[in-house]
Amino acid sequence: MVFPFTRTVSSPDETKKLASEFSEIINPGIVVVLNGELGSGKTFFVKEICKNWGITNVSSPSFAIVNNYSNSRSVYHFDFYRIKKKEELFDIGFNDYINNKDAVIFIEWGNLINEILPKERIQVNIKIIDDLKRKFVFEKLS
Repeated sequence: MVFPFTRTVSSPDETKKLASEFSEIINPGIVVVLNGELGSGKTFFVKEICKNWGITNVSSPSFAIVNNYSNSRSVYHFDFYRIKKKEELFDIGFNDYINNKDAVIFIEWGNLINEILPKERIQVNIKIIDDLKRKFVFEKLS
């Protein structure tokens, strides 16, 4: 996968295949920001990536703000959807999480508090085309 990279998927199975491919290029220390409207498949995509690392207990962190998972990789999974102020993130130790080079960090709805995201990250924008079809656009920012 060479960045920038775009792929349109037409089914959950195609999304799973894309997640599997993406999981192979992600190393600890990488921050992956996923943006897209409600129902676009951000959490589904993260779940499928994590399955490739032997992590099967992935759920949306909407109410918890961050979920921690580990197996062959350590993962921090954030959801900024319900965050009102960036200070809420700092109160839970966001800087410690984001600077952990031993974990992969996923952030859903990162565009809502863009100013605290690290400059170096992979950004995944997901656009709903129809009920099953999604357009994924991957960019590596630095």
